[in-house]
Amino acid sequence: MTSRNEPRRCYNPAALSDEELVIAAKGELLHTTIAYEELMRRYQRTLFNVCARYLGNERDADDVCQEVMLKVLHGLKHFEGKAKFKTWLYSITYNECITQYRKEKRKKRLLEALSLDGQEEEIEPEAPVGESQGLNKLLAHVNPIDREILVLRFVAELEFQEIANIMHMGLSATKMRYKRVLEKLRDHIDSPFI
Repeated sequence: MTSRNEPRRCYNPAALSDEELVIAAKGELLHTTIAYEELMRRYQRTLFNVCARYLGNERDADDVCQEVMLKVLHGLKHFEGKAKFKTWLYSITYNECITQYRKEKRKKRLLEALSLDGQEEEIEPEAPVGESQGLNKLLAHVNPIDREILVLRFVAELEFQEIANIMHMGLSATKMRYKRVLEKLRDHIDSPFI
């Protein structure tokens, strides 16, 4: 047992599991963010990729990632550990992507109603080049819910039960939608002009 005057022992956050980092972060957050930063470092790239695939552009994806990281920072003290941290994180991400998607949709409708060209505001290119551009084109052919199932499965590498929990769907419904959207994409690849 350590006394109050004794300095805290240093630890290597990279060596800890997500669950251990969550516990450490809950204890640290008022004083330091070492464990929190390690959690975010682990998921930063995948988090961004999930957002970019769902939203279709990097600018919005970056904004949503920042918002997700803030929500995790402020919400970590309420995380009960009933689900894996990864599932909780992607649940927050999914909800923020939905919010951003709706906001952009409303903005686009407003611009159309005002007869403004929505493209004037775009300065940076939205679509990445190469292989991911082909994937983005394929994902444009599916509805947002099915797109999110694919993104959570392939980009975030979540299990079907985790995806079902995040999207508030039944496990069998999630699997069925996944199977149908894959069939639809295969048909589109086989007959791209139909």
